[in-house]
Amino acid sequence: MSKGDLLVERGAAKLQQLARKAAGRGDGVGEWLSEELRADAEFLRKLKPSLIAARARGEKPSEADAPRDYAAPPPPPPPPTPEAKPRKKKKRKAKSGGPSPILVVGGALVAGIVIAKMVDWRGHAHPRD
Repeated sequence: MSKGDLLVERGAAKLQQLARKAAGRGDGVGEWLSEELRADAEFLRKLKPSLIAARARGEKPSEADAPRDYAAPPPPPPPPTPEAKPRKKKKRKAKSGGPSPILVVGGALVAGIVIAKMVDWRGHAHPRD
């Protein structure tokens, strides 16, 4: 394997590791994220430079270089806890200052129109005949 292939494989292995961690969360988001990360790892393995070069030459990649299915089945969900404590709701803090974005865009529009009118007005003061 070339250096580029090793880098790609290392990145795919990291994605697989993250997929396993996400699957261990046991909630819907973790499962969805786990599936997406596994698909990304599989796709990344198809992007090995040696495989791309072989496909560009019209060759079929050898079995040793072909991407393998590294996706392991997700671990079973953790058993439910008998005494689930209710989660406390976090209080939202008030936004910390700054004008409304709509106000900023409106102000910029008005300023642009005023500047355009001034430039046009000054252009009539000195015509180029």
